This record gives sequence, C-alpha cells and structure tokens, in this order.
Amino acid sequence: MRKLKLAVVLGLVLVALAAPAFAAEETGAQAGPGANIFTQNAAKFLAAALVLGLAAFAGAFGQARAVASACTSMGRNPGAAGPVRITMLLGVAFIESLVIYALVIAFMILGK
Repeated sequence: MRKLKLAVVLGLVLVALAAPAFAAEETGAQAGPGANIFTQNAAKFLAAALVLGLAAFAGAFGQARAVASACTSMGRNPGAAGPVRITMLLGVAFIESLVIYALVIAFMILGK
C-alpha cells in the first residue's frame, strides 16, 4: 500500500512540475509556422500511446482476473469445468476485442 501511495504522489509531483511547460508561451525557434504542426503531432502520438497503454493494461488485468476466477471455480466444482471453460474463453475474447477497438481508435487519432 505504501508503494502505491508513493507512486501516486510521485505521479502528481511530475504532473505539477510539467504544468508550467505546457502553459509557457511560444518563443524563439518554436514560434515558427511549423511549431504548431509539431505540437499537434506530438499530442496525437501521446494520445495514441495513452489509449493503447491503458487498453493493454486494462485488458491484461481483466483477462488475468477472468482466468483466475475460472480456474478457481473449476477447482471447486470439476463437474462444471466444461461450461466454465467455454464461458471464460468467450469472456476473454470479448476483452481482447476491446483492446483491438482501442488499437483502431489509436489509428483514427493518428489519422492513418
């Protein structure tokens, strides 16, 4: 629990330290006609990376929970192993399809 609190506090500190950089006005070499395109592309790549990262994390977490629960239920009731296995595979396929949808959304964000 202490490590989680430390990670959350460290994340909040990093976000707080990055806020002035995002609020700064464009000056010098960044204020050219190509600067806006660069920041738009950077934002697109960041958004796509966040979408895929969160979807992959959530999908892997959901699949792990589904498989663990299915193994537990098959261990407690071996007679119901067949239907539980089929239901688990169907659920894992649905979870994986959500990750694939996130990949499609990332491609839409990037415009490819």
